[in-house]
This record gives sequence, C-alpha cells and structure tokens, in this order.
Amino acid sequence: MHYICPVCNTENKSELTFNITEYICKSCSKLIDVNRSSSQKVIKKPTENVVLEVGQKGIIENVQYTVVAIIVRKYGSDIFWREYFLKDYKNNDAFLSESDGHWIFLKSIHSEDVKKEQNDRIAVLNTKNYRWYETTPCSVDSATGFFEDKLSFKLATYKEYVNGTEMISQEQSGNTNHYFFGKHISKFIIKKSFGISQMPNYSGIGIVQPYYLDVKQAMNILSITGLLICLLQLYVSYSRTNDIVFEEAIKFEDVKSKEMISKSFTLSGGSAPLKIEAHSDVDNSWANFQLSLVNEKTNEITYASKDIEEYHGYEDGESWSEGKKSADFNICGVTSGKYHFAISAEKDGSVIIPLDNLKSPDSRVEISRDKTGMINVTETGLGNITTFSDAKALEKDTSSIAKLTRESFGHQKLDSLINAEAINLSTTPINNSVTIKATWLPVSFWNFAIILITMIIFFSIIYWGRYLFNVSKWKNSSNSPYPQSS
Repeated sequence: MHYICPVCNTENKSELTFNITEYICKSCSKLIDVNRSSSQKVIKKPTENVVLEVGQKGIIENVQYTVVAIIVRKYGSDIFWREYFLKDYKNNDAFLSESDGHWIFLKSIHSEDVKKEQNDRIAVLNTKNYRWYETTPCSVDSATGFFEDKLSFKLATYKEYVNGTEMISQEQSGNTNHYFFGKHISKFIIKKSFGISQMPNYSGIGIVQPYYLDVKQAMNILSITGLLICLLQLYVSYSRTNDIVFEEAIKFEDVKSKEMISKSFTLSGGSAPLKIEAHSDVDNSWANFQLSLVNEKTNEITYASKDIEEYHGYEDGESWSEGKKSADFNICGVTSGKYHFAISAEKDGSVIIPLDNLKSPDSRVEISRDKTGMINVTETGLGNITTFSDAKALEKDTSSIAKLTRESFGHQKLDSLINAEAINLSTTPINNSVTIKATWLPVSFWNFAIILITMIIFFSIIYWGRYLFNVSKWKNSSNSPYPQSS
C-alpha cells in the first residue's frame, strides 16, 4: 500500500494490505484521513524509549509480525508506556506493550468470553480467575503509523486483571469496550526477534513479571533430589557388612624395632569413618603406637600415631592425676576394599616397680626399692640401713655393706635380680602390651541431614522471596491480596 501525503507529498507505504482509515505521515507528522485525503492535525512523534519502528519485522511464537503503528500513552503528568500495533501476514492483530522495561504480548479477545464476578473485582476467562489490579485513565501522548480505526484522542480507561504472568486488559473509550489477553514476554526475546541493539532498562516490578525462579519447578527438582539422596543413603547404610574389623593385644616386645602386619580384612559398602581405639595399662608412664592403614589394591597408606599416657601423684597434701589409659581417633572417609594394618609400638622404659624386703639366702641383708629407684640395704644383725641411688650403683660400690650384699646373694647380678623379683612380687599389672581395636562405623547421617536441611532452607528462602516479590508487585494496586504496610 502506498499513500502520498496530501500536505508534504511524502510517500508512506506498508507491505501489508489491510483497510486503513488514518495514517500519520512519517515526514510531516500530520494525521491523514484516507477517505478524505485531508490533514486532521499534527501528532507528536514517539521518541523516548521507542525501540521499534513502523515496518519492522520480528518473530514471536513462531509467527512473523510487522509493526504497523506505535502509540505512546500517558497517565498523569509523568507516567508513559508504549504500545506497538502488530499484524501477521494474514492481517491478524497482536500488540506489544512496554512500560519501565517490562514487556507484555497481547491479543484481542471477545468480550463475551470474559465474565465478571464480585462486583467486577474478578474476571474469568476459560475458568481461570484474574484479580482486578488497577484502573488507569490515560490519553494519547504521541503516535505514528497506519490505523484501521480512527485514532481517538479522548480520555480512555484501562482496567487490568492479573493472574501471575497473565492478564486481561479492558480498554474503555466512551461506550466502546475492547478486551485483550496478555502475558509476560522477555525483553531478550523481543531484542532477538526484532534485532534491537538497545532496550529500555528495567525499573521496578512489572504487572505480570514472573518471579526470578519457578517455585513449582524448584520444588519438584528438590523433592526428586531429596528422594534420590534418601534412597542412596539407605542403600549405603544397608549394604554395610563389617563392624569390628580388627582387635588384638600387641606386645611391645613383639614390635620392638619392627612392624607387625595384621591379617587382611575387607570393607564392603559406602565410605565411612574407621574408628581406632587403643588401651594400655600405663601407670605414671606413657606408651605410643604407630598405625598404617594399607589399601592392598591401590597401595594407598593412611598413617596415624597416638600417645597414651597417665600420671598421678600426691603433692602439698592433695592427690592429682592427668591423662588416661586409652585413646581413640577416626580415620575418615575409608572406602570399600581390602586392607591390612602395619603396627609398631613402644613404651616408657623408665618405669620402676617398687620392691619391699628382698632377703638374701643367708638372711644377713634385706633390699628394698622405692618408686624413685632408690635402693635401701638393711644389715639385719645390726639394723643399719644404707641407701644407694640404684641397683647398678650397689653393684659397683666398694663399701663393706655393698660387699656383704653381693656375697649374701651369691654374687648374682643385683640389677636383674631386683627387677625380676619386683615383677614377681608386684600386685600391680605390668604394662607389656597395647590393645588396638578398629571398628568401621555406620555410615554417617550427619552429612545427609545437612544436605536435606540446606535444601529445605533454600526452598524456604525461594518461597518467602516469591511472597515478598508479589507483595511488591501488588503494592500499587488498591485491590492487593497481600497486607500492605501503612
């Protein structure tokens, strides 16, 4: 279609063929009545934030549309929004409405398809309820393009009904009512469809703007993920076949300057901590053991070392103690496989066992040793007591009492004799071993619980965020379903 402006003789053309009543000359901006071929008035050109042009083509929902007209509407003194009139190749109408960077794609619907309820506060379309948002009076601020109907400059009223990302818009001008069904459309789709380089920036929340996340889809994903985690946890828990995998008392003498290699054991099921418990009868002394867990398939070695120590005494009229005779720790994240232990151990070699009244075979002397290792030699006939620092000092001493002692015991090695006799006569258990027990613990439910709790918290944040989003969306409505702060 070609139209020559009767005012400035500029050619105005459109590739589409539809009945045009009026058009606005692209050159002189006069509103031209096609039938009369005369100018009605000068119309202000749309400029601010107008990103499409008359004649521009774009594809929306797999249909190619052409922009045939643009109207900028005005509410009050400073609120504007833009309406783009579209037609497809069959001359079917569609519309794009943009306000504050938020876009709505609309199509005409029949008025009889819309039912009103609750004093026009609810509009029903295809059994779906739409809540009245607001009624907005507006006027035409600027326009351009081709129009099937006469362009009305009277005050028009828009009444919007909203349900999520969809809306019903009722346009009333005089006694005429037009209804439109609209839904949110992403500005990125508009940008790509029409090849636009710059788009209006977002401001606030659009009337049918969707929440940033699909809460229903997020709930489905989290529910399925939680179910899979639960099933996996159950499988890992019930596939376990081991409990105590190693328990043995290891003599210090057997691992002196060498390692003991344990029998192999197999762990089956999911990874879990391996708890190591050790006990040794330390008494004012210490013991230490070194343990290596060897994976026989990968040769991976996990090394650990632990001290066991216990001390007690009596000082300033009070008893004291510290340490204990046992120790335990975990080797975390042990996976299934075949393993063995390499173990070595040692103890405090300075432990002294007290000895009382060791008599010589001829009863001429008695020997006693206290916990500090001091040796008391008593000459039984005279009752004289002589003290030596230890048994070795007694053996080397040249005094008469030392010679008498060596003669009375038949020149035996006194150090060995005293130690052996102390062990035989002692009622205190002698610490000669360390008992080590390894237990593969049940699969921990702690990490499992943390994941589920995190998922619940995440969903709660999403859900609460959507609520706050909707409260903000409806804050400009006089019919908000949410409580508004005063």
